[in-house]
Amino acid sequence: MLCQILGQAKKHPSLIPLFVFIGTGASGATLYLLHLALFNPDVCWDRNNPEPWNKLGPNDQYKFYSVNVDYSKLKKECPDF
Repeated sequence: MLCQILGQAKKHPSLIPLFVFIGTGASGATLYLLHLALFNPDVCWDRNNPEPWNKLGPNDQYKFYSVNVDYSKLKKECPDF
Protein backbone atom coordinates (compact mmCIF):
# COMPACT_ATOMS: atom_id res chain seq x y z
CA MET A 1 0.00 0.00 0.00
CA LEU A 2 2.80 2.39 0.87
CA CYS A 3 4.54 1.53 -2.40
CA GLN A 4 1.37 2.44 -4.30
CA ILE A 5 1.11 5.79 -2.50
CA LEU A 6 4.76 6.59 -3.22
CA GLY A 7 4.33 5.54 -6.85
CA GLN A 8 1.29 7.78 -7.27
CA ALA A 9 3.11 10.66 -5.58
CA LYS A 10 6.01 10.30 -8.04
CA LYS A 11 3.66 10.21 -11.05
CA HIS A 12 1.38 13.01 -9.81
CA PRO A 13 3.20 15.42 -7.44
CA SER A 14 0.03 17.44 -6.93
CA LEU A 15 -1.32 14.57 -4.79
CA ILE A 16 1.37 15.04 -2.11
CA PRO A 17 -0.60 17.67 -0.10
CA LEU A 18 -3.64 15.40 -0.19
CA PHE A 19 -1.63 12.51 1.26
CA VAL A 20 -0.12 14.80 3.91
CA PHE A 21 -3.48 16.17 5.07
CA ILE A 22 -5.16 12.77 5.12
CA GLY A 23 -2.22 11.28 7.06
CA THR A 24 -2.26 14.16 9.55
CA GLY A 25 -6.01 13.84 10.08
CA ALA A 26 -5.84 10.09 10.54
CA SER A 27 -2.97 10.30 13.03
CA GLY A 28 -4.71 13.12 14.95
CA ALA A 29 -7.92 11.10 15.18
CA THR A 30 -5.97 8.05 16.37
CA LEU A 31 -4.10 10.03 19.02
CA TYR A 32 -7.32 11.61 20.30
CA LEU A 33 -8.97 8.19 20.50
CA LEU A 34 -6.01 6.88 22.49
CA HIS A 35 -6.22 9.90 24.79
CA LEU A 36 -9.89 9.21 25.45
CA ALA A 37 -9.30 5.50 26.00
CA LEU A 38 -6.45 6.01 28.47
CA PHE A 39 -7.23 9.22 30.37
CA ASN A 40 -11.01 9.65 30.34
CA PRO A 41 -12.61 8.93 33.73
CA ASP A 42 -15.64 7.34 32.05
CA VAL A 43 -13.52 4.48 30.68
CA CYS A 44 -12.74 1.71 33.14
CA TRP A 45 -9.85 -0.71 32.50
CA ASP A 46 -9.55 -1.82 36.14
CA ARG A 47 -11.89 -4.64 37.11
CA ASN A 48 -11.19 -4.14 40.82
CA ASN A 49 -12.61 -0.62 40.76
CA PRO A 50 -15.69 -0.56 38.52
CA GLU A 51 -16.47 3.11 39.28
CA PRO A 52 -13.22 5.12 38.99
CA TRP A 53 -15.05 8.41 38.43
CA ASN A 54 -15.98 8.44 42.13
CA LYS A 55 -12.31 9.10 42.96
CA LEU A 56 -12.31 12.43 41.11
CA GLY A 57 -12.09 15.42 43.37
CA PRO A 58 -13.17 18.99 42.64
CA ASN A 59 -9.58 19.91 41.69
CA ASP A 60 -9.18 17.22 39.00
CA GLN A 61 -9.39 18.36 35.41
CA TYR A 62 -11.25 15.77 33.38
CA LYS A 63 -11.99 17.89 30.32
CA PHE A 64 -9.57 17.85 27.40
CA TYR A 65 -9.48 21.66 27.21
CA SER A 66 -11.09 24.23 29.49
CA VAL A 67 -11.11 27.88 28.52
CA ASN A 68 -11.42 29.97 31.69
CA VAL A 69 -11.54 27.47 34.55
CA ASP A 70 -8.64 27.01 36.94
CA TYR A 71 -9.30 23.64 38.54
CA SER A 72 -6.64 24.06 41.21
CA LYS A 73 -8.64 26.87 42.89
CA LEU A 74 -12.06 25.22 42.93
CA LYS A 75 -13.62 24.39 46.29
CA LYS A 76 -15.70 21.40 47.14
CA GLU A 77 -19.35 22.38 47.40
CA CYS A 78 -20.91 19.10 48.46
CA PRO A 79 -20.77 17.28 51.81
CA ASP A 80 -18.71 14.16 52.50
CA PHE A 81 -20.69 10.99 53.00
